[in-house]
Amino acid sequence: MQIVYRAGDLTEAHIVAGMLHSRGIEASVGGHYLQGAMGDIGAAGFTNVHVEDDDVFTARQIIDEYEASSVPAATMPAPGHRTESLARGLVLLIVAVALALLLLKG
Repeated sequence: MQIVYRAGDLTEAHIVAGMLHSRGIEASVGGHYLQGAMGDIGAAGFTNVHVEDDDVFTARQIIDEYEASSVPAATMPAPGHRTESLARGLVLLIVAVALALLLLKG
């Protein structure tokens, strides 16, 4: 068996292995027992996806397609981006209403 993918964490490794399984390639994930020492993060590069020697080329093609179709994190909005925008809008609305009330009183 050969390593065809070095995952960032155990979840990612299982996603890639599942993708390979769905395309008819038997894949296994290594690094399960190392996770306990490191928690939820990848155990220093030991979370890998392995396939049989005969399937390496096909598996690499599938993984390359997967990586090419992934959206880079830098192009995705930050998780709290929408919440921050809504909060700014709410603050501006409150300030505008307060100014309007001050002008109406004065």
